Amino acid sequence: MPEIDPTDHDIAELGPKIKDVEDPEEVEEMLALEAEGEDRAPVKTLLEDRLEKLTAEDEGEADPSEATLSEMTVADVANLVRGVDDVDVLEDLLERETEGEDRKTAKERIESRIEAIEGSEDEEGEEGEKVEYVPPEEKHPDLDHPTNEKQWVEGTSGETYRDMWVYCETQQGELIDVSREMLGKARQLMDDYNSEYGVSASEASGGSEDSSSGGDEDGNPEEVIAVVIGDEVSDLTDEIVSYGADRVVYHEDERLARFRHTPYTEIFCHMCRDSDFGWRDYHEPRYTVFPATNNGRDLSALVQGELDSGLASDCSGLYIESAMISNPAKTGKPGDSEEFERVLHMKRPDFSGFEYSTILCIDKPFRDFHPQGASVIPGSFEIPEADPERRGEVVEHDMDLPDEWFQVEVTEYDQLDEGVDLTGHDVIVALGRGIGDAPTEGIELGLDMVDAFEDADLGLSRGVITSSYGFEGHVEQYVGEDRQIGESGQVVEPDVYVAAGISGAIQHKVGMDESDTIVAINTDPDADIREFSDYFVEGDLFEVLPQLTEALERGEFAAALQEVSDDD
Repeated sequence: MPEIDPTDHDIAELGPKIKDVEDPEEVEEMLALEAEGEDRAPVKTLLEDRLEKLTAEDEGEADPSEATLSEMTVADVANLVRGVDDVDVLEDLLERETEGEDRKTAKERIESRIEAIEGSEDEEGEEGEKVEYVPPEEKHPDLDHPTNEKQWVEGTSGETYRDMWVYCETQQGELIDVSREMLGKARQLMDDYNSEYGVSASEASGGSEDSSSGGDEDGNPEEVIAVVIGDEVSDLTDEIVSYGADRVVYHEDERLARFRHTPYTEIFCHMCRDSDFGWRDYHEPRYTVFPATNNGRDLSALVQGELDSGLASDCSGLYIESAMISNPAKTGKPGDSEEFERVLHMKRPDFSGFEYSTILCIDKPFRDFHPQGASVIPGSFEIPEADPERRGEVVEHDMDLPDEWFQVEVTEYDQLDEGVDLTGHDVIVALGRGIGDAPTEGIELGLDMVDAFEDADLGLSRGVITSSYGFEGHVEQYVGEDRQIGESGQVVEPDVYVAAGISGAIQHKVGMDESDTIVAINTDPDADIREFSDYFVEGDLFEVLPQLTEALERGEFAAALQEVSDDD
């Protein structure tokens, strides 16, 4: 039995995990598990690709025209056809596979190779032709549309991009946890990146550079560059290095103590594109990462827009991998498939259901889309252990800040409480719209269960936060945005997650689906949360919560839960 069961993971989670698998037999076992279980074509392709890499060096150069396909795995077939450029040979292989094993994935690999070599005919039946660049104003001279007026978009192509830049947000002079999370993730990503895309001998000896270069002319690895902006932020630079940054670029100004859109955006962009740092010998960053906080969401959109690139917002997973793209808008020629390397895969929840979308930012002919940018939902990654012995370079950024950027002066404001950190608890009791019939009583019942556990706290769904429920004064303090769990709230992974009156929308699911045990209480037997809960109790939370709390106080929680639930 392999250590990783692919049926327990979606493809975005599986991609980074299988990079550490070095045993071809283990990958074969994973393929078998997937085929017997979920049988997802993309996952099988991912596993087959990994198997190809592991077996490529051990395989001799077989003659495709004489190969016995029935004795070959799908991965063997894929590896075989990669080096075949003769369409007749490939069509013979396709015919023999169809008449023999007739494996869908194997045929797809052969057909893909044929398509990559000869292309495909367009709608008029003619061979696809290379796309030629025509400026919008020439292509559509009569177009009355803002696109035609967007003359300041930078049409950069073939420039050099390096490094992963991480914006470290602060509050009250301290790093917030998501900044630490992103530094740890960025460190892991760039370590893997430098291992995967080592600098070639020609690059290291001063060969030509382009947007896919894995290092500079001296063979230096790509780095994690942290950005911190504010008042007295230089005090945080050592801590930032300890969490994984190679360099920290900071800008201090007492006028920046509070987040301001224009100066923060202009400073970040000047740092990464227009500064004269000796080490920043590239056009723009390869990747940028921001926190998906209120301020981080604002800044990420403004920076990526200023840098003429795109943004994948509210991501919960990141990994770097190659991607095979056939879209002619990206490849430049209909029918051609092209492998794009060093692509940041940005996983985010899909608004339409219980799925995740993986966003890619791909260049197109005559137009680069860098940096590839993402904002990260707080709690998506583990906070790494700080290494106080770690060393990095600290760089002070110098830039004149016009007074016009500070025309609005904040003269008075209320300081919010520090808020509630729901992460790290053994148990979370979360309440949703199901408390609507008696909202105050619902909060009371949730707090009763919280008190019965040794280490627990109360969480809320967005539906409760945004509702117009009236709460009595003694529970009002427990109803605030700082207790929200989900895409726009906190991400928690407790041992036990009790979801009472929560339907299980995708926006909530991403904030708690990594919990070890999920107990759902709902009157609707078809509630979405049933699909990913370990225990589902069909019933009214006003009746079920008191029963479970009483059982918990008697030390009989597990037995009571088993008795009243449908164990999924």
